[in-house]
Amino acid sequence: MAKQWEEKQVSLGGAIITAVATLVVGFFVGTGWNKIAPNILPYLGINTHSSVSNDWSALDEVYNTLSANFEGDLDREAIIEGAKKGLVAAAGDKYTAYMSADEAKAYEAELHGDIGSGIGIEMGLRDGYVRVLRTLPDNPAGKAGIQAGDIIYKVDGEEVYAESTETISSKLRGASGTKVKLTVVRDGEEKDFTLTREPINNVSVYVTYDGSTAIITISRFDTDTGTKLQKIVKDEFATKGVKKVILDLRSNGGGYVSAAQDVLSLWLDGDIVLNQISKGKTAPTYAKRGQATLANIPTVVLVNSNTASASEIVAGALKDYDKATILGETTYGKGVVQTLIDLSGGSLLKVTTASWHTPKGTSINQEGIKPDIEVELTYDDANHNRDPQLDAAKKL
Repeated sequence: MAKQWEEKQVSLGGAIITAVATLVVGFFVGTGWNKIAPNILPYLGINTHSSVSNDWSALDEVYNTLSANFEGDLDREAIIEGAKKGLVAAAGDKYTAYMSADEAKAYEAELHGDIGSGIGIEMGLRDGYVRVLRTLPDNPAGKAGIQAGDIIYKVDGEEVYAESTETISSKLRGASGTKVKLTVVRDGEEKDFTLTREPINNVSVYVTYDGSTAIITISRFDTDTGTKLQKIVKDEFATKGVKKVILDLRSNGGGYVSAAQDVLSLWLDGDIVLNQISKGKTAPTYAKRGQATLANIPTVVLVNSNTASASEIVAGALKDYDKATILGETTYGKGVVQTLIDLSGGSLLKVTTASWHTPKGTSINQEGIKPDIEVELTYDDANHNRDPQLDAAKKL
């Protein structure tokens, strides 16, 4: 079963190095590569019974040398899992990853906002470190004083600054009512916080109103985000007398392409919303027809450096068709598409399968979408409840 997914902004960053190191251990300890390979390669889509012969003798040489000298207990299951992760990490693509059954379950839940109990922060790789991008309202982290820009350094005394955001997230989540100690680095100083995990309520889309202006905030693109927004627009906008829309995609790390398509269908009627390119072939994706109730409503889209992936698809299409003014900071620049492939035993392969371009053919990968109007929002602004970007959008 394959599900198309436009990557949520969860960078593997330095974890690729960790995964490759794990691969070395996985390859060379245990029962031997030739013995464990048949258990691993089918999970990665490699047919071990094909006519292509793989020569693993170089790995066997290192394995035999290591096993002859290694002192300690060997865990066969951990060896195989480590080898799977390392094989996929060796592709050299930070968006392609293998996830164990437990990791896959947590990842899928997070995609739908069902993250259980935690402390209520959003994280991302910035300037070489995993940092707090924002704290969610009325959640433990914000109440304790954790701030945007803080570097995640330790969890329960264990250094995690070189780990991936997925790994750090899994360590921060836990049963409601349990405690977790988080150490952050702020302005070069370590700060410790002891937090009690609480159920996290983080809806994917909501709308607030400022007079006749509707402010639509989309935090991620779940499978039903577009349909939820369409219902809100249908049920409320006419009675509220909406004459202007501000679409807030800041710190939206992405989600399902189909959800971006549904959202864009409120502005675009059957138009191309993106072009996917895979193995030299181009496949356009179109907005749906008959739903573009906001096509003639003045719209401002708020973006920042954490706006990525599916949210860039939305911003890019609205910009190409002159349906909105883009305001804020240059977006993240992720113009590739991942597919989630279910593997045996509940594990998951997330693999880059295509790149995408805006309707007019612009590739934003590693470049991002430049705003029409540049307005900066600093960590200091975020931590003191100032929002110069939203203020500027309201004045347009």
